[in-house]
Amino acid sequence: MRSPIRTLVLFFLLALALTEPATAQKKNASYQKYIKEYSDLAVQHQRKYKIPASITLAQGILESGAGQSDLARRSNNHFGIKCHTDWKGGRVYHDDDLRGECFRKYKKVEESYEDHSKFLTQRPRYAPLFKLNITDYKGWARGLQKCGYATDKAYANKLIKMIEDYKLYKFDRQGKKGTSHAKTPVSTIQRTIYKTHGLLYVYAEANDTFEEIAAGTGFKAKDLKKFNEVPGDFPLQKGDIVYLQKKKVKADKPHYDHVVQIGESMHSIAQKYGIQMKSLYKINKKQPDYTPAEGDVLKLR
Repeated sequence: MRSPIRTLVLFFLLALALTEPATAQKKNASYQKYIKEYSDLAVQHQRKYKIPASITLAQGILESGAGQSDLARRSNNHFGIKCHTDWKGGRVYHDDDLRGECFRKYKKVEESYEDHSKFLTQRPRYAPLFKLNITDYKGWARGLQKCGYATDKAYANKLIKMIEDYKLYKFDRQGKKGTSHAKTPVSTIQRTIYKTHGLLYVYAEANDTFEEIAAGTGFKAKDLKKFNEVPGDFPLQKGDIVYLQKKKVKADKPHYDHVVQIGESMHSIAQKYGIQMKSLYKINKKQPDYTPAEGDVLKLR
């Protein structure tokens, strides 16, 4: 006869086994393989060219279908860079915005990464991006769309979603020269607490962490991460809203809908109105893989 404790343990393990595949299915295996294969190269390019590794990886995945697109397989072109008048290298023709457009062809993927970095660093229209903090992937994503890297109205938002879904921001930290991996003491600076939508919150400071905010407000860091629906290593940026309590299931009146802007994600929109992400998806009948595009109108209640 089985003991009650053993039965309980077996039940727990069975439940865990049944739930793990569902969680794993949320991650694209080809994306994970691509990240594993090219993350070191992206970090090297961050150190050399000052382009966030997260942006390079996210662009590589999106532009090349994680290296599986027809263009990527035929030309090793992982960033969708077209020929332009100054290109003297190999060429391949591919349907994009127009039929039979000329794209750059490389002998190996590493050449595509090198050309992508030079493409961004040598063109004046991208110069403002290099004034941003190297960990400001949201600013870089918005800037790339505004500077005309792609015509897709959801381009910046897709980059941000890719970076946050696959935690690509961790590679930006690896790419910072002189980065110390030693633990830094938690600061207990005085925090000003605000209230919006009936919820208490604080603004994140530069280089802030949930641990520091927790220490300065009397909360536990794990609770703050849960309230704000972020993973444990999520990077805060100056000005981010950090809620000190659980968000609502719908926005307060008179906030009935929201027009999506460049660089917004479902998470950032949920934070803006103090509502839970799962509610935002549910209200709008969207699946987890949905990425809001500039101009989309989302219901908030």
